[in-house]
Amino acid sequence: MYLLAGDIGATKTDLAVFSVEAGPRAPLVTATFPSAAYAGLEAIAGEFLAQARLPVEYAVFGVAGPVIEGRVSTTNLPWEMEEGRLRGALGLRSVRLLNDLEAIASAVPHLETADLYTLNAGRPIPGGTIAVIAPGTGLGEAFLTWDGTRYRPYPSEGGHADFAPRNPLEVDLWHYLQARYGHVSYERLCSGLGLPNIYAFLKESGRASEPSWLTTRLRAVQDPTPVLIEAALGVRRCEICEMALEIFVSVLGAEAGNLALKVLAGGGVYIGGGIPPRILPALQRGNFLEAFCSKGRMEEVLARIPVHVILNPRAALMGAACRGLEEMTSKVAGGEG
Repeated sequence: MYLLAGDIGATKTDLAVFSVEAGPRAPLVTATFPSAAYAGLEAIAGEFLAQARLPVEYAVFGVAGPVIEGRVSTTNLPWEMEEGRLRGALGLRSVRLLNDLEAIASAVPHLETADLYTLNAGRPIPGGTIAVIAPGTGLGEAFLTWDGTRYRPYPSEGGHADFAPRNPLEVDLWHYLQARYGHVSYERLCSGLGLPNIYAFLKESGRASEPSWLTTRLRAVQDPTPVLIEAALGVRRCEICEMALEIFVSVLGAEAGNLALKVLAGGGVYIGGGIPPRILPALQRGNFLEAFCSKGRMEEVLARIPVHVILNPRAALMGAACRGLEEMTSKVAGGEG
């Protein structure tokens, strides 16, 4: 039996075919598609299956957005997906939609040492709850709990919770974003959408100036985030980008600490998404862990929690494959295959 697994993002869609024999770390065929160039997932998956030419019967897709009763409207992409419709359009026996963070969380128990960079070794509690936070195009959050035999993942939409400023600068940042958007969530700051917001605040408030060479580069791109990251960490740096990234990292640390407290993540916090591996030098500095642990009387509790950055760029795809292969195996064992 073959499984189609996918990581459906606002920028790109990663698809792959897996088999039970090869497992979730060894896809048989892979491809990446620009999401915005297609009208929906049916078009991308149909094109991929035609190219793969394998007898796929099952599919699991990790999707950025809340999956409710087998349906999802993507958060940062104008698509609507429904399991039954996808099943019919693709001619498959079964289609499962997962929140993208649930997919990443599903991969966490299967990650290896090479897949991770440890920011804080901490003292992990065996069977302790695990938290996952992932700044990419948006900000996703999830968690896993131990049921006595295995970890089970659960999605959330915690990235859309209210941003809580922690100092006068962040209060001014909140006012700036509130005037622009109304509701100010953590995603408005801790994401590929958020870093340009922080940058704009620093520029428009006069706290730092934009050099002419950066103005030229920003005018030439649609997505400013990679340019801002490079100007903060690359060979040619500028103060305003360094300031923006410092605020980004501090706010991310604070929200990661909030999530760790809410689920009491004794098993650790895993930071996924496309941005963290690209800003690893900034995460290694003290302000991330300082913000993570700065929780008053809970500071010592946070200091004991392990914190890891997920380096594997296909963790969400692997997690979707893990879920799909487990369900396929279960169906075969139950006589449904």
